[in-house]
Amino acid sequence: MIKPKMLEKGDTVAFLAPSSGLGGLCQHRVDNAKRAFEELGFKVKEFPTARKFLEGNAGTANERIVDIHSAFEDKEVKAIICNIGGLVANELLRLIDYNIIKCNPKIFCGYSDISNLHYAFHKIAGLVTFYGPAAITQFGEFPEPFKYTIEYFLKAVSSKAPIGKILPSSEWTDETLDWVNKDDLKRPRKLMKNEGYTWLKGGKAKAPIIGGCLYSILQLKGTNFDVDYNGKILFIETPEGQNFKKGEPLDYVNSQIVDIINAGVFDKIRGLIVGRGFGYSVEEREKLKEIVIKNTKDFNFPVLFNANIGHTDPIITIPLGVKAMLDSEMNIFSIDESGVI
Repeated sequence: MIKPKMLEKGDTVAFLAPSSGLGGLCQHRVDNAKRAFEELGFKVKEFPTARKFLEGNAGTANERIVDIHSAFEDKEVKAIICNIGGLVANELLRLIDYNIIKCNPKIFCGYSDISNLHYAFHKIAGLVTFYGPAAITQFGEFPEPFKYTIEYFLKAVSSKAPIGKILPSSEWTDETLDWVNKDDLKRPRKLMKNEGYTWLKGGKAKAPIIGGCLYSILQLKGTNFDVDYNGKILFIETPEGQNFKKGEPLDYVNSQIVDIINAGVFDKIRGLIVGRGFGYSVEEREKLKEIVIKNTKDFNFPVLFNANIGHTDPIITIPLGVKAMLDSEMNIFSIDESGVI
């Protein structure tokens, strides 16, 4: 795997949108994110899609491709932060010039639908990318980004040392405040106590880590962009449903996990991490746990549940393709290899 150079104070980060155009509708979130990076000591360079809105997307597929190519080729840019996920990152996979990515390795960070690009960059370009916070969702948080999110982002991209042991956050939220009406500027989101890690199956595993948004990684099954799961630790997390304030219906999640099983993925992996489900009640979170238990009962690998990954806040940043460890007896989830040089 090719590792990008670490991000240092004074470096320039790029904002762009490979999928959704919400940055164009909610420009105050882009402003917030820019200010957050500047306060951390970085410069920000916006590419046109960062504030573009075209029928829900951040411009045409070609416009989004141009921004990705331009950001990777820009010598000034050291890291690329995606605005948000969406539904159309998969439109770009056949259009990207992967030689540009391979010859200009840079920190590339985002989550959700951006899973499509993470997998493609991993598989075709061999680049270590970062499943983590996006510009308008995490860095655009009001009144400021969560310290936990910033801490683990900087551990992942601004240090040559491995992230090490990942501790669960003390609090979390998945409350949704309307960005378009700027309800998010009226008050901070309500936080709940985090119960911490739950081990649904015990065991220990040391292996490279890979994964993403469950729905999105299933889009790549049977394509040239899917990754090799053999000997890996896999993490999965669930997105919003059709109602943006509610999570993916649990019968869909169950069906998607079965799809992964039918594809032979669980026969190959050494461990499984499940992120905290988005938009679920206490009862629904218990049901999600039951779904995971049911679908992993025939497999012999540790299963960690309720991790700070993806569609929840605050979140960690995971370098994809580096060595990680799960140890249920010691209650440890750790990243044991740096994703940058």
